[in-house]
Amino acid sequence: MFRFLEKELELLKESSLYRQLPGPLEEFNGSRAIINGQEVLLFSSNNYLGMSHHPRVKAATLEAVERWGTGSGGSRLTTGNFVLHRQLEERIARFKSTEDAIVFSSGYLANLGVISALVGQGDLVLSDELNHASIIDGCRLSRATVKVFRHKDVAHLKDILLAERNSYRRCLIVTDGVFSMDGDIAPLPQLLQLAEEFQSLLMVDDAHATGVLGKRGAGTVEHFGLENKNIIQVGTLSKALGSEGGYVAGNVILIDYLRNRARSFIFSTALSPPIVAAAIAALDVLEEELYLLDQLHANVRQFYKGLKELGFEVLPTESAIIPLMVGESHRTLALSSALAEKGVFVPAIRPPTVPEGTSRLRITVMATHKPEDIQRALEAFLWAGKRVGLI
Repeated sequence: MFRFLEKELELLKESSLYRQLPGPLEEFNGSRAIINGQEVLLFSSNNYLGMSHHPRVKAATLEAVERWGTGSGGSRLTTGNFVLHRQLEERIARFKSTEDAIVFSSGYLANLGVISALVGQGDLVLSDELNHASIIDGCRLSRATVKVFRHKDVAHLKDILLAERNSYRRCLIVTDGVFSMDGDIAPLPQLLQLAEEFQSLLMVDDAHATGVLGKRGAGTVEHFGLENKNIIQVGTLSKALGSEGGYVAGNVILIDYLRNRARSFIFSTALSPPIVAAAIAALDVLEEELYLLDQLHANVRQFYKGLKELGFEVLPTESAIIPLMVGESHRTLALSSALAEKGVFVPAIRPPTVPEGTSRLRITVMATHKPEDIQRALEAFLWAGKRVGLI
């Protein structure tokens, strides 16, 4: 019965696109882990600020376990609505400088929920070609007409708006804030200008910008000084904030509407209380320990400079993500394996996650990486790069 699946898997193996779970992690302390009995430095984690192991975040999590238990027991609209959930939503709204916020069980579900609730048949969605898969799936689920504009190409977006201006009931422009595989930032001010000109909604997914960009780490809206503008801000608690879950922050009417219409909110079990407590504590830490942001960006600069000096092709970055371009999938796998031999864990990124011919290592730097960690990693990259003939 499943012979056709076996054939598909063989094709993936032949083209160096077969995926296996790494690991598993036997021990984990944020920037280091033990995998298959070997201690490795992690240069692939989205835990940008090391919040998952911050003492205050762990303490808040344990306290919540003792008080509330481990699970929420139901959706927010039934028995799963804890006082902690509302505290977190109010905290996110204050952090994001919006009127209100709503928490979802994951960032993926947040994107599915907000897009499919806001637009449908007869509407138009304009999506950057490098948007995350969760945005793409949200667009598909909405049943709206979807037009893809070239990456960060505001002129192309305007051409589409002009051509389609009389063909839709409602229009939504959607973009990542920081693009997860390239590390660059969306041109949010120009997108907002077009949204206002064409009376469109504007949504930004700040998954990789929250805790990274802006003077307080509040993301791309703060980075560009666009607070108090009518921008729908989506994000996750699972990256720089070291917890789990997603959120949408924006106008109070929007949030009330999503409570009533976002199916991925209505029909999902609420986040567990310890996870919510961890996110609240992480926001408190970020507010009070801003040096973490400075340390993160100092580490990124040091690592990026080192890779460039070694002769690697790295894309310009504006975030904590450094894309090291390789090209062929098999060579990317070889580089990743060579690094693992030297105790540096950076998985290979291949199609369909990235376009054909652009396989890469997606390197991420953390605030908790020490100078000696970065130096050791650069030495491993030098050895691995020479081994696979990349430098």
